[in-house]
Formats: sequence, structure tokens, C-alpha cells
Amino acid sequence: MKLLERRLTLYEEKYGVLSTDFYAALTSGRLANYDAFDESRTDFSRWKGIYETWLRRKEAYALQLQKRGVAQILRVQPAY
Repeated sequence: MKLLERRLTLYEEKYGVLSTDFYAALTSGRLANYDAFDESRTDFSRWKGIYETWLRRKEAYALQLQKRGVAQILRVQPAY
């Protein structure tokens, strides 16, 4: 999830809005005027895909955490 968050941050910094606000605007059709620009269309498509992947993984993590709890999910590396 951290890699996805880093990628989202790159788009957020480039376009000056948070991913949640971008996604809401995109899915409601408020960014249709940017369809004419190849660079933004490509970026928006990738940004949307990364954000949706991040949402799915976040939801899967929350479900796993709810079912098993932190103690069972926690990865502990043995000290050598």
C-alpha cells in the first residue's frame, strides 16, 4: 500500500489536489473538459487506476484486521 500511496502523492503534487477529491470529481464527470488533453487524460486514467487499487487493498486490509486482529496479522522477524 505504501508504494501506491507514494505514486498517488506524485499525482497530488503535480495537479495540486488530493486523490480523494480528484476521484470524486472524475467519477462525477466534473473533469470532462480535460479529455481533450492527451497528457492529462493519460495521467487521469493511471491516477484513477492506482487510486482504485489502493481503495481495494485498504478495504481488504481492514477486513483482514477485523477478522483476525493485529496480533495475528503482525509479521515478526526473529532476531539473529
